Amino acid sequence: MRRPRRFSLGNLLLTGFAGLVFLFLMLPLLVVFPISVSSASYLQFPPPGFSWQWYERYLGDPGWIDATLRSLQVATLCTVLAMALGVPLAFFLVRSRLAGVRVLDRLAAAPIIVPTIILSIALYGVFSRLQLIGEWYGVAVAHTVLALPFVVILVGAGLRTFDEAQEQAAAGLGAAWPLIVWRVTLPQLRPSLISAAFLAFISSFDELVLAMFLSGASMTLPKKMFDNIMMEIDPTIAAVSVLQILLVGLCLGLTSLFGRGALTTTITR
Repeated sequence: MRRPRRFSLGNLLLTGFAGLVFLFLMLPLLVVFPISVSSASYLQFPPPGFSWQWYERYLGDPGWIDATLRSLQVATLCTVLAMALGVPLAFFLVRSRLAGVRVLDRLAAAPIIVPTIILSIALYGVFSRLQLIGEWYGVAVAHTVLALPFVVILVGAGLRTFDEAQEQAAAGLGAAWPLIVWRVTLPQLRPSLISAAFLAFISSFDELVLAMFLSGASMTLPKKMFDNIMMEIDPTIAAVSVLQILLVGLCLGLTSLFGRGALTTTITR
């Protein structure tokens, strides 16, 4: 019989505090969304009227569209590379019994521990020698360095909770190891794989610091937004921000829908 859930004073205070923090973090959206549909010719709140002109300006500006498509291109390649490298690395870190594998496990998480500005300077020195500065695929490779830890952590968490008896049963029936991984292990890891792919995509699509060092004239959307704020401020930036927030929200929603349980497992571990 399931016990009724008890609410103590500490739990109520913690819930209330978390709710206030969430509302505080969401307050800027109450400004950004109305400004994006403002009829004013400059940033003005509250807006004097309703208009879709800034969304039309964004869709009609080749500079904004090129930056958006380039960010999608970079994020897609980053996701493919991060999954292709991160999934085998997660298998090795979880299943390997070699000495020093725990050190390698810590090194795999280093890119999310080291400040991004330091990583950007280091990658700039390497990429300048390889003549990758200004190339979109160079930016994608750099973003892969940041996205790789998310894939390793999420897939590794899924592997640690996976029942290896299923693989042993398949091996006992004569299945080869690659077929076992493809038909038995990976389907069971679907929530972790989907969550890892979406987080890799989001981390690349929203990354600014690396793009500022490596993208050159081939601007990604975050760098285009940064340059727009530095040079001219109009409500177009609010419209772009709203679209970016909606895209990230869609990815997070799909992650919670199809990758249910992966993030919870990672946090509890």
